[in-house]
Amino acid sequence: MSSYKNLLFELKDGVATVTINRPEKLNALNTVTVNELKAVFQSMYDNKEVAGVILTGSGEKSFVAGADISEIAALTELQGRKFAEYGQEVFATIEQCNKPVIAVVNGFALGGGCELAMACHIRIATKSAKFGQPEVNLGIIPGYGGTQRLTQLVGKGRAFEIMLTGDIVNAEEAYRIGLANHVQETKIEALNLATEIIKKVQNKAPLAVGMVIDCVNAATYSQSGYQTEANAFANCCKSEDFKEGTRAFLEKRPARFTGK
Repeated sequence: MSSYKNLLFELKDGVATVTINRPEKLNALNTVTVNELKAVFQSMYDNKEVAGVILTGSGEKSFVAGADISEIAALTELQGRKFAEYGQEVFATIEQCNKPVIAVVNGFALGGGCELAMACHIRIATKSAKFGQPEVNLGIIPGYGGTQRLTQLVGKGRAFEIMLTGDIVNAEEAYRIGLANHVQETKIEALNLATEIIKKVQNKAPLAVGMVIDCVNAATYSQSGYQTEANAFANCCKSEDFKEGTRAFLEKRPARFTGK
């Protein structure tokens, strides 16, 4: 297994643990991190030593706090479309992995972080977990599959409310609405439960496990929905509201949106 700049990787007794390791940035997703996620998950598919994967964030404050705003603030329409389509491709690599992928969500899972957790097959939250798709605060929309997966997981009405308001969902509420499978008191307990689930799956037929994942994904996957999201993300990138929203975020002030 290759070494990574922004990821930590450990394989023990069939359980692969991938840790996003940018604690100084609350594990925000930048280009390097997204590229490394693609590489590490591609390596899982044919690795017979891997029975399942735990994906988590370094430290106690954050799973992934979102995209690195300093990278996306200057996106043009064309760049925005490519940005969204590539992120969707990487997250599909995770979702379509033929081994169970469990997100252990500690602290913030916002924007791209929430989208990343939703690309995993199972989500285990700690009591401190906070989920959200607050992209409207930046004059943008979720672009890594969030509009599609959130709707699939919690239903149309709740998805609308979460994405239109940008409100944060705590761990208990995430469990209640189906965004989280389990809530554990601490990160250690969450990691232990994730390991326990993978150990259960490890005793099942690998071919059947992979086919269950394929079939469940087939029931919820619509290519046209993801393309609509990428197109809308690109359109937001040419708006004045996007420029104002990202600038306001980086300047730590309220945004003044005009609808242009």
